[in-house]
Amino acid sequence: MAEYKSTPLFGGALIADLPATFADVRSFYASTIRQVPDNQEVYIDKDGFTSIIFDIIERVGGPGTGPEIDGNALTIHLEELVADDIEHVKVWNSTPTQFSRLDDDIPAYTLIATHTPKADPANPASNKTDFTALLMTLVRLEREKTDILITINVPHIRGEYDEVEVDLQLGKQGKLIGDAVDHASKIWETFKVKDWGLFNEV
Repeated sequence: MAEYKSTPLFGGALIADLPATFADVRSFYASTIRQVPDNQEVYIDKDGFTSIIFDIIERVGGPGTGPEIDGNALTIHLEELVADDIEHVKVWNSTPTQFSRLDDDIPAYTLIATHTPKADPANPASNKTDFTALLMTLVRLEREKTDILITINVPHIRGEYDEVEVDLQLGKQGKLIGDAVDHASKIWETFKVKDWGLFNEV
């Protein structure tokens, strides 16, 4: 069972419990990986390849809420995330999500998808990733005109996981996706907005 620690996000305006083995990309890697924009927080597993990304972005879609409106918003964010590679993405399920420390009238939805990269003969190293599982949760803040996107990226690299354990068609998630679901559940349980003024700044 993973250990979790209460983690301040965006200067403490948000807070959530994250796995103790995950480190803030800004401090852990300095600028060696990539620049992280101000509207994003990125945490990466020091003992693996999984990452957790919090994005605060402008709300997409029309006014109001409901499965159709919010489901379309989730699809739009997924398409923006994978860009031109959407034909290599398969969505396995999408469900309403309840956050324990947010008001009941704030809608949230989660999907699980897989992204299988195109083979690149010019870059054999990139072909070691069989697929990346995406566990994406969308929190809809209509009053603040904001969407919060929480994405757990779970690369499945050949030789680094048990292929026999994973068959999403049969409901077999394997350890890495199972761990990601646990991480997401902990975030749903502990995520809290401490300073609503954050959404005026981003």
